[in-house]
Amino acid sequence: MTHLDHRDQPPAPVPPAREPEPEGSSPIRIVLLLLVVAWVGLVGGLPWVVILFALVTVIFLHELGHYLTAKWAGMKVTEFFIGFGPRIWSFHRGETEYGIKAIPAGAYVKVIGMTNLEEVDPADESRTYRQKPYWRRMSVAVAGSTMHFIIAIVAMYALLVGFGQPTDEQLGWSIDRLAAIHEDGEEDGEQTVGPAEAAGLEVGDRVVAVDGRPITLWDELVDEVQGRQPADVVVLTVERGGQTLDLDVTLGDNGEGDGFLGVGPEVEYRVEEVGVVEAIPTAFVEFGDITWQSLRALGSFFSPSGLSEFVGTAADTATSPSDGPTSAATAAAEGENRVLSIYGAARLGAQAADSGVEAFLAFMVLINVFIGAFNLVPLLPLDGGHVAVATYEKVRELASRSRDRYHADVNKLMPLTYGVVFLLVGVGLVALYLDIANPIDL
Repeated sequence: MTHLDHRDQPPAPVPPAREPEPEGSSPIRIVLLLLVVAWVGLVGGLPWVVILFALVTVIFLHELGHYLTAKWAGMKVTEFFIGFGPRIWSFHRGETEYGIKAIPAGAYVKVIGMTNLEEVDPADESRTYRQKPYWRRMSVAVAGSTMHFIIAIVAMYALLVGFGQPTDEQLGWSIDRLAAIHEDGEEDGEQTVGPAEAAGLEVGDRVVAVDGRPITLWDELVDEVQGRQPADVVVLTVERGGQTLDLDVTLGDNGEGDGFLGVGPEVEYRVEEVGVVEAIPTAFVEFGDITWQSLRALGSFFSPSGLSEFVGTAADTATSPSDGPTSAATAAAEGENRVLSIYGAARLGAQAADSGVEAFLAFMVLINVFIGAFNLVPLLPLDGGHVAVATYEKVRELASRSRDRYHADVNKLMPLTYGVVFLLVGVGLVALYLDIANPIDL
């Protein structure tokens, strides 16, 4: 971490802050907001309304975590808003203004004195974030992510109790996509005809034998195909609609000299029932596994090679537009390195809501784990940045063996903070472009 100069004393007294703006609401803006919600419902249908309500609720609970812990710590909270930009509707209760703003891209809670850069009324200095004990500041900083993790664990518990836990045992599988392959060995979706499609295979088929050798697992088909040479002709025995038929397929080249068929799987696994008590520890174990995977994915994405690949994907999409959406299974199987914008997440969430309760709960687990983990990245302006600053201050206090409070000079970190903001805005814009030009479907 960059060296931070300390301030042994709080900032110099300043004139009292101006009185809060009076309660306000804009009837025109309220009507416009209702019209937007109605338009979303008409165009996108009920699933879009459900997912938008769910995401707004998640955002609200994140900020509620900050709000409650700040109030519990005796800090002064002046604002609690859903959204950014112009006020649509607000009211005051005590010292806090609550309301809704025009741009539903997040929310915020305003706690006074978050850093040494903020000037506050001297009478309120004792109630600032910066003057509270370390554990109090930590509780406020991690409260938002904690709320996401609680939501994820509850959703995982409901998923386990309501729908059971998939095992590694395959009950069956079927073809969920047909693909061709470029000379460089990369699949190109459905832009050209691949070996399987040319031979007459269809989405929903299941290959049960290759040249008479039975196929039970998806991996067995992969081994049979890749163990042969390009241009080899194989006989695939296929189940389709309760009937069995044989198809002659001339294999392609996967770019590495192995056989290529050009199909992707939709694998069905056996599901075990989980009791209401057993589901409690299982939910925490599953949550831990998903969190670890999310952290690894974040580290991979924000590495130099990950960001370069992400920008390269956008550039490739601009020069060679996609014919249609990419399935999430295909993107995962091909190791596509990208993140979703708010629009992309809402779009995927709406599809999950339309698919049923199970898919919706799974989506809520994944989105909350990812947001919670991402917010703890130890860089300002993220919550993890406040955790890092508070921890740095505590370490300096312990090292100095002084009873005086140590206040880090956050001004030293502003160039890095602006860099983080610039990076996040850039990633968000590129992600939005990809979600429009090359969207991911369930």
